[in-house]
Amino acid sequence: MLETVPDGILLVDKPQGISSHRVVSIARRRLGLKKVGHAGTLDPMATGLLLLGIGHSTRLLTHLVGLGKTYTATIRLGVSTDSDDADGTPTAATGVAAADVTDEAVERAVAQQRGQIDQVPSTVSAIKVDGRRAYDLARKGETVELQSRTVTVSRFDVTGRNDRTVTVDGAEVPVVDLDVVVTCSSGTYVRALARDVGAALGTGAHLTALRRTQVGPFDVADAIDLEDDAVDVRAALARPAVVARRLFSSVSLDAAAAKDLTDGKRVAADHPDSDDPVAAVAAADDRLVGLVSVRRGLLRVITNFPAPAAAPAPAAAPAPAPQNGAHA
Repeated sequence: MLETVPDGILLVDKPQGISSHRVVSIARRRLGLKKVGHAGTLDPMATGLLLLGIGHSTRLLTHLVGLGKTYTATIRLGVSTDSDDADGTPTAATGVAAADVTDEAVERAVAQQRGQIDQVPSTVSAIKVDGRRAYDLARKGETVELQSRTVTVSRFDVTGRNDRTVTVDGAEVPVVDLDVVVTCSSGTYVRALARDVGAALGTGAHLTALRRTQVGPFDVADAIDLEDDAVDVRAALARPAVVARRLFSSVSLDAAAAKDLTDGKRVAADHPDSDDPVAAVAAADDRLVGLVSVRRGLLRVITNFPAPAAAPAPAAAPAPAPQNGAHA
């Protein structure tokens, strides 16, 4: 059977200590394909769900990037860092006595970060300032002033507390570790939530652990370990039509309509008018033909998805060299 070029969305459980770009590189190697991208960076310190677009499905990434996200995290009160997380350098380690931070005070500080808020991103971030990444400027000692942005934090709950002592630059420091769950809009910095909770309490704070558990309807429980050579990466790919139906309403097309839409023609369909994307799927093979809008009963292509292409045939082995005395 002719093998096709890999195409789909891959759910990866990113391990700690590697960048999102490194995950993309591993996927390219495992699949033998350059056309791989991701839908939202995870910092090296963070673990959890990273969505990769493979082949033509990179066209879906635009619609995945803006999905809401859920994280579990640990906030350490009593120590601040220049990056607002454990990868940064401590800038203050005054510590905090457990008796000075009541559960009620913590709840008040956390509650201030719920709902729609104006958040100033962490200084050590990938946001561009005059064309340069903020983290590059910060690491060079330049002053970085980032503008606040409006984000929505629909859930921010403390699920556990641990009063303990840690060592910072050789000194014993009393701290309070808060385990939290956060559900937020795209563009929210959980590190900045930690920083601002510490500021509200007057203790300073930073993030010591971060794990992304959900992106929209996708869950880390369904993700793979990309570094496990025993995992069949191709088999783990979620088909484009399956992914699109989880995000959008859909319309089924017969073979003639699928061809017409592929050729750029407007196609009649029994679907309510919609400016939001609708997944147009070929009934015969459950192939995503395109994302469309619907106006006056006609489908109009927003993003088309080419039919799967056959994988290149392996190069033929070179002919054996002629023996001595033989003619080529």
